[in-house]
Amino acid sequence: MHATGHSDTASSLSPIVAPLSGRVIAMSEVPDPVFAKGNLGAGFGISDTPGGEVYAPVSGTITMIAKTRHALGIRTEAGLDVLLHLGIDTVELGGSPFDIAVAKGDTVERGQVIAHMDAAAITEAGKSTTTIVAVTNSATALSSLDVRTGVARGGEKVAYPKPVTTGAADAPATSAQESTQEAPQGAAALIAAVGGAENIRSVTHCITRLRFYLSDETVPQDDAVRELDGVIDVIRAGGQYQIVIGPGVEDVYDEVVNELGDRAAGGEVPAEAEARPRPTTLRGWIGHGFSSLIGVITGSMIPVIGLLAASGIIKGILALLTNYNVVTKTSDTFLVINALSDAVFFFLPIFVGFTAAKRLGADPIIVAIIGGVLTHPDMVKLADQEGSRSLLSMSINADFFGLPYHMASYSYSIFPIIVAAWLASVIEPWLKKIIPATVRMIFLPLVEVVVVSLAILLVLGPAVTFLSTGIANGIQALYDLSPSVYGLLIGGFYQTLVIFGLHWAVIPLVAQDIALTGQSPLNAIISATMVAQGGAVLAVFVKSRILKIKELSGSAAIAAFCGITEPAMYGINLKYGRIFLMASIGGACGGLLTGLFNVNMWGFTGSLIGFTSFINPDGLDFSFWGFWIASGTAATVAFVLTYLFGFKDSDVEQGREVKKVRLGRREPVQR
Repeated sequence: MHATGHSDTASSLSPIVAPLSGRVIAMSEVPDPVFAKGNLGAGFGISDTPGGEVYAPVSGTITMIAKTRHALGIRTEAGLDVLLHLGIDTVELGGSPFDIAVAKGDTVERGQVIAHMDAAAITEAGKSTTTIVAVTNSATALSSLDVRTGVARGGEKVAYPKPVTTGAADAPATSAQESTQEAPQGAAALIAAVGGAENIRSVTHCITRLRFYLSDETVPQDDAVRELDGVIDVIRAGGQYQIVIGPGVEDVYDEVVNELGDRAAGGEVPAEAEARPRPTTLRGWIGHGFSSLIGVITGSMIPVIGLLAASGIIKGILALLTNYNVVTKTSDTFLVINALSDAVFFFLPIFVGFTAAKRLGADPIIVAIIGGVLTHPDMVKLADQEGSRSLLSMSINADFFGLPYHMASYSYSIFPIIVAAWLASVIEPWLKKIIPATVRMIFLPLVEVVVVSLAILLVLGPAVTFLSTGIANGIQALYDLSPSVYGLLIGGFYQTLVIFGLHWAVIPLVAQDIALTGQSPLNAIISATMVAQGGAVLAVFVKSRILKIKELSGSAAIAAFCGITEPAMYGINLKYGRIFLMASIGGACGGLLTGLFNVNMWGFTGSLIGFTSFINPDGLDFSFWGFWIASGTAATVAFVLTYLFGFKDSDVEQGREVKKVRLGRREPVQR
């Protein structure tokens, strides 16, 4: 865009000045495809610059300074987020060509000297000195940006932003704005919002969230990230920077990985990134250890959660077919469907071994092979043997070169293979040091598979099985004390764990419970809480007359009834105050009835879509009907309370929001 004859009164927004002397070029001419395509917003470039003093392009507050000093963020009073990027690919220079004269949080005036750039050093390093100014939230904050191209001096007015007019603001949203399925203003904008590629150690995703492991967790400005179109909310938990997108998260993840490259994919944290400040107090170490444990469980379980859910649905359908004599347990049809439903559970150590190894930095193929050892048919047969004697409630049913040990059944298990992945990550670097490179391809996997497999089979596996079995028995004992009180408490507070990401500590316990006993009353209670969240957001859909809220709440209700509660919670329920409380009351009522009726669950999939998980494989019993009664009650209570007391459109019009509470202190915790 080219414009001349502008004055300061050309729009209600102040002009943007050139940060350096040089030639002003259109953004499309910037020699970087991410900027040139406008992925980071409207703006312009400065080419042929001699460097020197760098001027603030706008007045505002410094919101971000890259660790390598090549980029700064400024937010204006009018709400523009302006990114100043000094040179192209200069992140690789480690900050040496730049001196920054301001700090994060400082207020600067347009035309103020804020840095110094050594253009000669950049050129000698083979990088471009082209400097970019981008308004990263221009898609929603500007109707246009007129740029005066040509030669300009540093501090000279060169760009004139025009705000979104009232008519434009009231116009129907674009496809990118009206649905959380779209990438939030482009993956490049999202990457920039969390501090750029250099701040991202790795990224993974779950059903609704992008989960970033960042080098510096203080860089992202949560409010700025939330303003990106398509972003529902931001959560800091479990050592991760989590961005809630919704059911379309996989598409956004693919775009992010496409921008970052495969080195960041999968959620594994590079070993060199672990050299971060360590806690210095016992409380700090406990928090660090718990955060790391949650991170490992999250990274290990996320890729298989969808498979577990799908398998649970198939398992429930098979139970239904068997119950009504459509198929018999001796038929070939039963065997095929049973294999479809049972494979992911039976071979779970292989899949979790692969994902856990990626998260911990071990070779995922080697750890998956170790998972194969644990689930080998001969090992399963050995685990079924009666023991000659008992030790700590475990039968001694096998020996290795005369050494007696307890051979546990590791099919369906999770924790032993995660321990195996951790052990592999410890010994693998040591093996690489002592095994010559010429024979490493053969002997490293040979030694690692033998050592880790024997360690798990003979020592660690039985110990972990003993502990996990004890935890499962403890949960069952609490349930047996008073199923109704247990259901009331879990139903009322479980979704609060989801806010902090702590539900990932519960999910493996549910899987372990199903593995040991084939059923899980705890999962039945959790299911009721999902339905309650859906009932609450459905009330918003029915009551609201605001199109944007109606669209968001409608899709969120469907997702919640399909077992995905994050869009409901972060898009509506938590944001508008009392709704989450009403949903929690509904969850408590549903949990109370679930416990009172002794509702059990034989599959992994919850909420309404998981109704087949409540069919007893041995024959339909009251758990199935109790599920519908408890779910109906949870949804109805949450719906009625929300409709009457939890929400009104004025909450949106007044911009009333309830800030989520973080675990611990509000400032970022060093991990």
